[in-house]
Amino acid sequence: MYLHALATAVPPTAYAQEVIGQIMLRGMDPKSKPARLLQRIYAHSGIAQRHSVITDYATGAEGLFLDSDLHSLKSPSTSQRNERYTTEARALLRDVGQRALARAPGLERGDITHVITVSCTGFFAPGPDFYLVRDLDLSPATKRVHIGFMGCCAAFPALRLARDITLADSAAVVLVACVELCTLHLQPTENIDKIIATSLFADGAAAVIVSAREPEAEDPTRRALRLDAFATTISPDSEQDMAWTIGDHGFDMVLSTYVPRILQANVPAIVDALLAESGHLRTAVDHWAIHPGGKAILDKVGAGLDLDVEALDVPRHVLRQYGNMSSATILFVLEEFQQRRLERSELMLALAFGPGLTVESALISVV
Repeated sequence: MYLHALATAVPPTAYAQEVIGQIMLRGMDPKSKPARLLQRIYAHSGIAQRHSVITDYATGAEGLFLDSDLHSLKSPSTSQRNERYTTEARALLRDVGQRALARAPGLERGDITHVITVSCTGFFAPGPDFYLVRDLDLSPATKRVHIGFMGCCAAFPALRLARDITLADSAAVVLVACVELCTLHLQPTENIDKIIATSLFADGAAAVIVSAREPEAEDPTRRALRLDAFATTISPDSEQDMAWTIGDHGFDMVLSTYVPRILQANVPAIVDALLAESGHLRTAVDHWAIHPGGKAILDKVGAGLDLDVEALDVPRHVLRQYGNMSSATILFVLEEFQQRRLERSELMLALAFGPGLTVESALISVV
């Protein structure tokens, strides 16, 4: 199964990480332990900026999240946040879907037979899958699936489903699109695990077109990718360390300080098992496409796999420029690799981590 096109999109509004930190400090005693901890976490996050559909803080005008005195923060209801999600998610999906179609040589919108959308930051029905078909003027007979609430690793189940579809029907062409508006749910907090979450999450969308067709001749600076194998593993006794719940004022994200260490302990065996099934050793991997869930996650996973610091330059670059955009982020990492002149026959190992704690992995060949 081949990835014929990768495209990404972010909202136009971006905030420097230190600006977001100052926003989250509002209403807190700056000398308190949580405030000092927040400043330390933001300063060492490895993130330079994050994009958001929230424009209030950039314009300085009263809005959904900023009060009329332009200093106090509002706490919108989950319904109000979800209403904003409904509008913004649709627009961002349309944008990234159009970009993916424009980048797919030899494929037209009339070739798309299936659409799979992914999101965990909002709900509406008809859903993102329905509107993506309509907004891209795809056939009304296009088969649709929406994958919701699987968190940062959800692009992998979507790609795995796309692979199964193309294996069952060699003529199938699947558009997979992820959209996450995480910042709609960020809010000031003094809870340590939630402070970590507010320091990481951002908004973005990514799309890829998947088909069993061999790619046509393309620009050699942007090689196609072939998905060779997948694996899924649930880490033991870790379901409370990464979780989403729906609160009255948005979704509550818990990202425990234990997550990086849990991944460090479990990822090496997961990676080695996937490689062994394909007849490879860890030394055969040329590129590591690891979901940049946070600086500590990249550091600990890299240490667990005995990787050189430079091996994770691409995930660190994505984290620095965009933050953690949940399910869309791993596709940003893959696109960044494509832009760095991959060589034919190179091997890539991709990893993403989600609630559970779930580890999704994929073995990818450059073609």
